[in-house]
Amino acid sequence: MPRNTSINSVLIIGSGPIVIGQACEFDYSGSQAALSLKEEGISVSIINSNPATIMTDNVVADHVYLLPLTVESIEQILQERQIDAVLPTMGGQTALNLCIEASNRGIWDKYNVKVIGVDVAAIEKTENREEFRQLMIDIGVGVATSKIANSFLEGKEAAQIIGFPLVIRPSYTLAGTGGGFVHKKEDFDAALNRGLHASPTHEVLVEQAVLGWKEFELELLRDTNDNVIIICTIENFDPMGIHTGDSITVAPGMTLSDKCYQDMRNQAIKMMRSIGNFAGGCNVQFSVNPENEEIIAIEINPRVSRSSALASKATGYPIAKIAAKLAIGYNLDELQNQITKTTSAYFEPTLDYVIVKVPRFNFDKFKGANKELGLQMKAVGEVMSIGRTFIEALQKAAQSLETGRAGLGADGRQSRNLEEIMHSLEHPSADRLFHIKDAFELGVPLESIRKATLIDKWFLVQIQELVQLEGELRRYQLSNIPRDFFMTLKQKGYSDYQIAWLLGNTTEDEVYARRKELGINRVYKMVDTCAAEFPAHTPYYYSTFEDENESVVSDRKKIIVLGSGPNRIGQGIEFDYSCVHGLLAAKECGYEAIMVNCNPETVSTDFNMADKLYFEPVFWEHVREIIELEKPEGVIVQLGGQTALKMAERLEALGVKIIGTSFANMDLAEDRGSFSDLLKELDIPYPKYGVATSAEEAIKVANEVGYPVLVRPSYVLGGQGMSIVINDEDLEKAVVNLLKNLPGNHILIDHFLDRAEEAESDSICDGEDVHIIGMMEHIEPAGIHSGDSSAVLPPFSLSENVQQKMEEYSIKLAKALNVLGLLNIQFAIKDENVYVIEANPRASRTVPFIAKAYDVPYINIATKVMLGENKLKDFTIVRKLEGYAIKEPVFSFSKFPEVDKQLGPEMKSTGEAIRFIKDLNDPHFRELYSKKSMFLNAQ
Repeated sequence: MPRNTSINSVLIIGSGPIVIGQACEFDYSGSQAALSLKEEGISVSIINSNPATIMTDNVVADHVYLLPLTVESIEQILQERQIDAVLPTMGGQTALNLCIEASNRGIWDKYNVKVIGVDVAAIEKTENREEFRQLMIDIGVGVATSKIANSFLEGKEAAQIIGFPLVIRPSYTLAGTGGGFVHKKEDFDAALNRGLHASPTHEVLVEQAVLGWKEFELELLRDTNDNVIIICTIENFDPMGIHTGDSITVAPGMTLSDKCYQDMRNQAIKMMRSIGNFAGGCNVQFSVNPENEEIIAIEINPRVSRSSALASKATGYPIAKIAAKLAIGYNLDELQNQITKTTSAYFEPTLDYVIVKVPRFNFDKFKGANKELGLQMKAVGEVMSIGRTFIEALQKAAQSLETGRAGLGADGRQSRNLEEIMHSLEHPSADRLFHIKDAFELGVPLESIRKATLIDKWFLVQIQELVQLEGELRRYQLSNIPRDFFMTLKQKGYSDYQIAWLLGNTTEDEVYARRKELGINRVYKMVDTCAAEFPAHTPYYYSTFEDENESVVSDRKKIIVLGSGPNRIGQGIEFDYSCVHGLLAAKECGYEAIMVNCNPETVSTDFNMADKLYFEPVFWEHVREIIELEKPEGVIVQLGGQTALKMAERLEALGVKIIGTSFANMDLAEDRGSFSDLLKELDIPYPKYGVATSAEEAIKVANEVGYPVLVRPSYVLGGQGMSIVINDEDLEKAVVNLLKNLPGNHILIDHFLDRAEEAESDSICDGEDVHIIGMMEHIEPAGIHSGDSSAVLPPFSLSENVQQKMEEYSIKLAKALNVLGLLNIQFAIKDENVYVIEANPRASRTVPFIAKAYDVPYINIATKVMLGENKLKDFTIVRKLEGYAIKEPVFSFSKFPEVDKQLGPEMKSTGEAIRFIKDLNDPHFRELYSKKSMFLNAQ
């Protein structure tokens, strides 16, 4: 059936600010869906409050509403614009809940708006735990023994009937919020209370715990003819008991028998067909008993999910794009396969490679947090890797994490504490994967590890083989490693750094040179979705060690953009936004734009965003070989946050051109001591400071500059390790701790300006002229990280004199640092004196906010300036802001109720929202401003 011609305008509901459990995967899904609908000539409107996303950009939608996600905002849009249909399946649980609320209040009926992509009744069936349980029983799908409870007494009765251990699952919550396992009777009352309070309907499911069972996810699509296809089967490396967002996952499934797989497929299709009459995407989760392969359903989500983004990147099948077209009436066999261009979308992808996803945690930001993993998701991001084998992909994922690991162990960071390791195996946390390898190295038997972790033996055998390989490698020197064995090591995912560490007395560069002598080179394989059964037309590649290279190098002039890797606190979706606009600008300038990144949630890793995508770790060895293959005009590091910036020195040493500000000038700004010396030369005020490399030096400096002092390391993002201290004892502890985590780092000791205000500027410099793109005044005072502060654009209370000084210092610094591209500067203001705290010659988290507030494509302009294609005078910049825009941080403290929520110099927010106000009498602003007065008085 062709598309529904009565639908000419669609409203897509976004997911709002990034929080743990709902991250930039919905930016990817929403953006892809919007572009898909626009292809059909449909007018697309988007509501979302997140300024850092591509989804809220005019390149994606016809009309963008940066409004709070409320029914009132929805009604405002429907009054302003003729909307035929709403698509609520691209914005996670937030969008679905808002859709239900609007439906219950009669909004959709009032404005004659169809809900497409899902059936509202289906949402009720899947989110209401009791309805879902009863539906599964009715259609013959197995479920765990459970009882619904709407009160404390009902919960107690359910626990008595089911017995321990059991699971508490609140209804209508995101990422397992409020849920958890209860192993002992004495822990039940508190857990039940948490669950009941977490559920907006005060309802929980008390369920039999199937701890140790395997967990699987299936991604499905269904059309209006009731055709259903399975896009991807994902197996959890970790057994039941850990939220899927915190689990290592693998595609395709590695340990499924064919019989069990077929049974699971049939049950998933039956489940999808049972939850209402709709066309779109769906995620189904199952648990499988490892003893007899009994299958029970865990849940079904009638929307795109975190796993949908992963499945799309894993298979190359654009789930959100096709789901959007199905929602407007198309059938699967009427749509083109985006990869082959010759077959229909009514096919199931076949993988001739292995995908591994590993979550990224940020427990260092939540001091005192319970790090044990369970039903409540705690990861802040994830990486995905592609290899020919599971173990190759697993090692590449470890290299992608941005935690300083060179692979799965063999890098000098192994633990040798057996007691700590065994505790970690039984009580899973972020390090358990690495501790499995450490346990094998210490001689712990495989069966003991299996009993402690309940991880399938097949996965453990793969890791155990690495220990055997490393033992064999130690018999050799670099000069006499047999070529076949060297090739085996590389095919098992070992980095050159790991091989050098295992051999000892050699370097990564020497290993690299030796394998090149032996003709052991990376080749690149295409992600083609059909295991080469049909010719594919996709510029989407991963590396491995074989003979044939499928990445054909063109003779076009090329630019490589280095991505930002996994999301984490301090480096989030705003850098992906920047990278995407960098790609678009490079393409507009006639370059072949090449993307390198490993984050499956992002728009930058969509296979049709760049001219060529390398889904690879942003890890030196991988980046180096891509550069050697493609021979680009240069590499852009300014848009990918700290991940990309850390490559700058090695790129320069290799003779690779850095597009934009040079490494030397970026390094000058990053080195806290050298930068303060520059400020002194320029006669720009700055807090008294000193540099120390030991606790003794730090105490001497602190007594010279005067307490309180701000202690901070060089070369970090998100305020990592920063603290304010008031005496020698606290300073010693802070410095010792920093040097333990960042050995060899230069520690900057600043006099802390108490009762000072904070502000910042962003600007673009083309080498001659400087354009201030925005100046913001913070609500919170100096001493609270800018990422955790509410920022108002333009400033609302700073005097003309202060603003002129900020502009003067911004221009001075841009020219002194020879900035080419973007520059962010942070200021402290006290008694009308303006002090510079730091300068960052790169994209910042505030640039997307300013771009959305003023409706100016600043990243595109900056990229064209960096490429030398334009000067600032070539652009006519017209700002559209009336009144003020406020950037407000959003936190995920609900995931860590035990941690200190006090804000300080180290960033803790996971996302941000934008709010527009007409004037300073706005009630929301007055509330924020009263908070500012309170903060300043408290100091």
